[in-house]
Amino acid sequence: MPDAHPFGAASTDNTAERDDALAGAVVRAVEVTGAHAGSVFLLSRDRHSLVLTATSGTPPSLLGGWRRIPVNSPIPVAEAFRSGRTVHLADSDETMRRYPQLAVALPYAFGSASVPVKAGKDTFGAMAVVWGAGLGEHGLSKAQRRQLRATAGRLGASLAELEARGALPECDAETVLEVPVDSAPAVRVGLFDWNLDTGALVADDELCAMFGLAPDEFDGRAATLAARIDPADLPGFRAAARTAAEKGRILAPRLRVRESSGGHHTVELWGRVPDTTADQEARSHLVGTVLDPGAGMAAVAAVERLTDGFLSLDREGYLAYVNHSLERLLDVRRDELLGRRLWDVLPWLADPVYEDRFRAAMITQQPVSFLACRPPGQWLVFCLHPDPQGMTGWATPAGQPVPAEAEPGAPAAGEEPVSRPSARPAPTRLGVLYRVLQLGSALTEAVTVREVCDAVADQLLPAFGGHRLAMYVVQDRSLRLLSQTGYRESFLARFEGTPLHAHLPVTDALTSGAPLFVESPQELSRTYPGLEPESSSAAFLPLIASSRPVGACILGFDTPHRFPTEERSILTALGGLIAQALERARLYDAEFALARGLQNALLPHQLPTLPGVSVTGRYLPGTRGMDIGGDWYDVIPTGRGVALIVGDVEGHNVTAAATMGQLRSAVRAFATAGHRPGDVIARTNQLLLDLDPGLLASCCYVCLHPDAGIAQVVRAGHCPPLLRQPDGRTQVLAVPGGPILGVEPAVTYPESELSLQPGAVLALYTDGLIETRDSDIDVGIDRLRTSLAHSATESLEELADELLREVRRAPNRMDDIALLLTTYAPAPAH
Repeated sequence: MPDAHPFGAASTDNTAERDDALAGAVVRAVEVTGAHAGSVFLLSRDRHSLVLTATSGTPPSLLGGWRRIPVNSPIPVAEAFRSGRTVHLADSDETMRRYPQLAVALPYAFGSASVPVKAGKDTFGAMAVVWGAGLGEHGLSKAQRRQLRATAGRLGASLAELEARGALPECDAETVLEVPVDSAPAVRVGLFDWNLDTGALVADDELCAMFGLAPDEFDGRAATLAARIDPADLPGFRAAARTAAEKGRILAPRLRVRESSGGHHTVELWGRVPDTTADQEARSHLVGTVLDPGAGMAAVAAVERLTDGFLSLDREGYLAYVNHSLERLLDVRRDELLGRRLWDVLPWLADPVYEDRFRAAMITQQPVSFLACRPPGQWLVFCLHPDPQGMTGWATPAGQPVPAEAEPGAPAAGEEPVSRPSARPAPTRLGVLYRVLQLGSALTEAVTVREVCDAVADQLLPAFGGHRLAMYVVQDRSLRLLSQTGYRESFLARFEGTPLHAHLPVTDALTSGAPLFVESPQELSRTYPGLEPESSSAAFLPLIASSRPVGACILGFDTPHRFPTEERSILTALGGLIAQALERARLYDAEFALARGLQNALLPHQLPTLPGVSVTGRYLPGTRGMDIGGDWYDVIPTGRGVALIVGDVEGHNVTAAATMGQLRSAVRAFATAGHRPGDVIARTNQLLLDLDPGLLASCCYVCLHPDAGIAQVVRAGHCPPLLRQPDGRTQVLAVPGGPILGVEPAVTYPESELSLQPGAVLALYTDGLIETRDSDIDVGIDRLRTSLAHSATESLEELADELLREVRRAPNRMDDIALLLTTYAPAPAH
């Protein structure tokens, strides 16, 4: 809920309270799991994306295009948010197997765990931790996962309390809370107040610790501390005290403090006499600090003496230190390097492959090395050693010829190294590449035009912070609206049916082949008078595939938005990907319409009404692929009773549907001709072999005699039917069966006979109803039997809907489903 006073004290307090909860949670998550990085993503106000809100151990810049993740993305964080379950990926192999989009965008050796941040029924976002190879091949233990969920639960409770008070600030992708990782201080500082006349000295705990004293052991005398100083440094120490009394300050004399182990460490003394008054008593006081740089100064001096180049990078990749040897090696002054990234300063390191090496080291927390050619032809070896605080690196000339395969851009064997040009266009950043890969991966999975439009909306709006999106397709040299989000109909109506030669921003972009970027309403009004602006800023992207206009995409922003060069490059590249996916989806939709029409024509549109028998059937196509298949059911009146059949032809395409139609016609012909049930299936088997479509089929055929209450059952490699008695007892009819159709000629199919009581329900079905990826088929059959037994409805139609309710909700139903229910209900005898 937005704060009523965004710039007031209440807003600041609420943000601070939320940030405190986030900081504590993300640090705790890293501690309990042993991971090196953690992050929290909270749901955006429009509920379309998860926004990176807090991070520890991983700088936001390293996440690049992952600051906003669409809620529907196939990404672990989004999956944890949607499902409410933990998504644990032990290593990169499991990540590639389960989440190829993530593996493509972050092709590094790391493991991760994502958990929802929720309280009760409300889910606020998700929390994720990342670790490198050092954590172990199995990832987090069950105890660590449990602690991670508990940490996320406590954060959810804190956010729920803020929301209940109307005090939960809206998250902003541009403002990410960075929580530093705890580490030992590189420099220790102690404070003191020293009376030079009396020798009394007040020292804080840190200063006592530097001199090897517990705070309660120090007697408040300067002589006690002086006794810890190396005797050789005592004269200098006394001289510094005299200088302070005379000149009012003391600057960095170095003293060696003896340690109980026999060694010593060096400290620096800084102090001054207060200037508040000129009386002698005030000038006798010296206040200041004792600085213990540890081994830092010695380490710097040692590194400066080395001939190899050494550097220190912070977590963002900015240079914090370079030694003189690296200056000479790179031929760049130190002041030009410090505070900047290597790939931003040196054109020959601006290739994204080198930035990728830094990113790989930070994410995996494993050392990396690479080769680079410094013009005019000197090859250098770089090695980077990371930890959560940053990384140390060194560089040295390559000691031998570099093989061609060693690094992109390296010369082939026997050739002279070719220098990289010192001036060239700005390279594409990794964030750009990852966004292109992310949308490209999503479009690869999109099959229909609707799925392409949904993928574009899910990816583009969160990634660029847009608020409106419209997709158009070219039909008969004019524009037709495919889908839109957030636009007023009056604005889009200007483009509907517009010929391509019209003078409008979307048609101009499409005919020119170049995107049009409008950064203000005034700019749009100047170029296109009379066109009322709908957005403060907009991008009009032409969708061109194979040099042919396919459609257009409009991305709108409610607030003024600038399109820098890098962002324009991204959107231009994405326009090409969208065009290819849209063209492919249109062809698919056309084929799908043909196949679905064929299938609908082959399935029965109305089942016959028969005395003593009530029947109902259902067919559900799969939700992936062509969405059609070879499952069918039929009810056939015969001279001997009524024939019930459910069958399944393998495959999900036009061929499977056509073969299903031929088998259905054959079964109907053989059944109405009066053949026995076993002969009907045997003749159908022979027909399938004669047709030779290269497909197999299974079926279950029941010949029901309503007058006698007898049913004859024949199975050909199919699931066993279920029978529910009038008292509710339900059993699996494990009747003997023959082989699947289309395998062996001249096969005899056994017939089984059973008696039906009035009110009994017989269920025939295909394996799509009972088979799941993570359970055995027998478990699925027993689950269906239990559902049939426990149903309280007396309506056959409602019963069919009940049995299909769960599978209807499945978003990725790989197989189609046929279900045929029959109730034996003979008329009462007079």
